[in-house]
Amino acid sequence: MGKREGFKSRIGFILVSAGCAIGIGNVWKFPYLVGQNGGGIFVLFYLIFLVIMGIPVLTMELAVGRASHKSAVRAYEALEPKGSKWHIHGWFATAGSYLLMMYYTTVSGWMLSYFFKFILGVFDGIRTEAADEVFAKLMNAPKEMMLSMAVTVLVGFLVCSFGLQKGLEKVTTVMMTALLALIVILAFHSLTLPNSAEGTRFYLIPSLVRVAEQGGGSMLKGLGSVISAAMNQAFFTLSLGIACIEIFGSYMSDDYTLVGESARICVLDTFVAIMSGLIIFPACFAFNVQPDAGPSLIFLTLPKVFMNMAGGRLWGAMFFLFMSFASFSTVITVFENLLSTSIDNFGWERKKAVYLNCIFVLLASVPCVLGFNFWSDLHIIGARGVLDSEDFIVSNLLLPAGSLIYLLFCVSRWGWGFDHYLAECNKGEGLKLPAAIKPYFQFVLPVLILIILIQGLL
Repeated sequence: MGKREGFKSRIGFILVSAGCAIGIGNVWKFPYLVGQNGGGIFVLFYLIFLVIMGIPVLTMELAVGRASHKSAVRAYEALEPKGSKWHIHGWFATAGSYLLMMYYTTVSGWMLSYFFKFILGVFDGIRTEAADEVFAKLMNAPKEMMLSMAVTVLVGFLVCSFGLQKGLEKVTTVMMTALLALIVILAFHSLTLPNSAEGTRFYLIPSLVRVAEQGGGSMLKGLGSVISAAMNQAFFTLSLGIACIEIFGSYMSDDYTLVGESARICVLDTFVAIMSGLIIFPACFAFNVQPDAGPSLIFLTLPKVFMNMAGGRLWGAMFFLFMSFASFSTVITVFENLLSTSIDNFGWERKKAVYLNCIFVLLASVPCVLGFNFWSDLHIIGARGVLDSEDFIVSNLLLPAGSLIYLLFCVSRWGWGFDHYLAECNKGEGLKLPAAIKPYFQFVLPVLILIILIQGLL
């Protein structure tokens, strides 16, 4: 095994790390949560929690990676006190990355499928109500879903097979640049639609009426609900806890502090999330379409908006191309994590790691596809189907529990320890973390993450 690769440029590192964080949650879940939770008031709390929770845990994952220059399991082994068992979490983190890809590749495939549906004019000349049938048909077409999932997996591993600089960094830099350009064009177009101002107001101006609605008429209860939702979203948006970000820390240089780099990743992540809402809400209000929750917003509501819009075929195709880039950027960054872990733990060459991981992920993604048709009666956790069960384990258990373990590893004397973490975090130019923050990291932050973990499991 040769010398570990590093990023060619700082912008490459920031775009790849942001690409990992920017995913379906930003462009799908965030806008809806803002609309549901009183608009601008939710955005305010979201930003506060991003600063007081998201950035600290992000620096911890990056610090473990950069100090060890290894992937999850080996990183813990290199830094943990002799005889301790922190590295066991590395295996759970890796399992979490595999589990995430077992359903994320299917949803990423839906985005790709809709991009081609708009390009090929599937939505042209059909009744607005028939847009729902297009999604229902897709769910009942396992062959089409398998094909789009397989294309996502094969192209993803093909990109990663070229290595960090020539594959992941090169492709992500182009793709993220295109994503940012697309999002600006789409948002500008939405803001120029008639009646779009009403949608923008709904989205960004705080509404205490909607806050009270969330609490069933009680302002205090509603505020609690808004804060809880903002805290959850700020935490989950960065994909922390399953070593997806840690791996990019292992490829980093010592030139810049981790707080500064983490802040840049968060700014990019938040920019994409907020701009997504500026695409969705003005367009929905312009065509009198009520923005709804979950998958229906993207696959049922928005196609109707594009169908009523001048040049809708083009705008629809551009929107789903943007969505495909957002989801695919997460896919290839997680694949890189899986490859790096295989290379570090088993001593495989990259080519062997690509082949074996590609075959495994292809096969492991099949149950999620079948969960919408042949296995639609299969319920794994409670009433949840395959995709929802897989997502529940990753989002509600592995991400918060994993983040708590990274946090405790970095701040407790039984782990790596706060002094080692602080020294690694403050290496290089940029924003430094003051030592005085230690009590907050030791006593307050664990409680906040524990609240998220308990809430998610209830």
